[in-house]
Amino acid sequence: MILFDILAALAILAGACFFMAGTIGLLRFPDLFCRLHALTKADGLGLALICLGTALLAGSAGEITRLVLIWLFVALSGTTCAHLVARHARSDGFAARHTHAEKETRP
Repeated sequence: MILFDILAALAILAGACFFMAGTIGLLRFPDLFCRLHALTKADGLGLALICLGTALLAGSAGEITRLVLIWLFVALSGTTCAHLVARHARSDGFAARHTHAEKETRP
């Protein structure tokens, strides 16, 4: 039983670290598309790890089912919203910013 508690704590801690990485990416990346990528990837994995850690501590199959459904719905809605934001930005003419090194290599 203590092994499940340790694994659950590690999974929840790792999930929190991925949430932190996604937040830092949101604040540090240069353009909208990089920020969306950081949020959808890091937050999706962070939520999956937190749900896994919580599922290890769950007392019944019903609780685990609810956690899986929460993860599924949040994952689907997050990626769908990010896609819609990116598509709208692209249709409005918003282009990704290129780094200084990429600009120098272009003819």
